[in-house]
Amino acid sequence: MRIQTLDREMISPVSVQQAFAVFENPYNLAKITPPWLNFRILTPNLEMGLGAEIEYEFHWLGIPLHWKTRITEYEPPFHFVDEALKSPYLLWRHRHTFRALPEGALIADRVDYALPFGILGAAAHRLMVRRQLDQIFDFRQKVVAQMLGVVAPR
Repeated sequence: MRIQTLDREMISPVSVQQAFAVFENPYNLAKITPPWLNFRILTPNLEMGLGAEIEYEFHWLGIPLHWKTRITEYEPPFHFVDEALKSPYLLWRHRHTFRALPEGALIADRVDYALPFGILGAAAHRLMVRRQLDQIFDFRQKVVAQMLGVVAPR
């Protein structure tokens, strides 16, 4: 299994607590996900916290896919981690971190992921998957920037 990593950082002129609040609200995930994925949360009455499980549905190439994650680390307002229990990936571990800087909050995402299907998965990663993940996370940063007001991308 080859593990890939995706990193994103941005600085927003808000407190760490304000930045954390946007990301800890699971319903904001639908707002920061590109519309072409037709993303929706299936779990009713979500409460964020250690051990919380969240089920989603989205469409990829017109195919509906289900995803389930669990919050495996939760230290407000500094970080939390969601890990896929069910997804199209062999591994999906998404660490959200928030750090105070003089100019505001540094918001960082680190995703470690691995695709199934060996050499076919590696080819799909090179040809399409990485580019689509970059597009998804670029979209996220633009929307979060609108929600919080970004000082400088990193």
